[in-house]
Amino acid sequence: MTNLIAPVAAMLLAAAALFPAHARAGPGDAAAVTTFTTTIRAAGLADTLARPGRYTVFAPTDAAFDKLPAGTVATLLKPENKAVLTALLAYHIVPGTLTAKDLRAAIARGAGKASLATLQGEPVTASVAGDRIILTDAHGGTSQLSGTDRPSASGILHTIDTVLMP
Repeated sequence: MTNLIAPVAAMLLAAAALFPAHARAGPGDAAAVTTFTTTIRAAGLADTLARPGRYTVFAPTDAAFDKLPAGTVATLLKPENKAVLTALLAYHIVPGTLTAKDLRAAIARGAGKASLATLQGEPVTASVAGDRIILTDAHGGTSQLSGTDRPSASGILHTIDTVLMP
């Protein structure tokens, strides 16, 4: 887990800077990401010095976190669960910068699916349903990209409507 901290910190610091606690995902997408920002800070990553890197982060919206069972976020925010929280956040980060167009191209090359290697170590599968990009986690849960292509100094961010579970 320790070897994940620096690369995860780089992207999450960018996410925190791009999406401050009061921020919205973007024009036409009123999805707040305050819970995501809170989890970044609770994981101890907001104050960590970040190394430059190129990452794609799939940032769950507040509504995505609200879908979790009652008490899940509070439990994850406890200091004794820092490693679990860091792993969960790392599952939302993919090395490299992937725009929505890049994701669609990878899905097309993969005959309808693209496996994305996360920093957590387990892959997330990307596919398309209608005009939406869908991510499928290790447990078969799905999440849609709701806001795409938010550039940052360390890569790119997309908001998603459901928290992915490793």
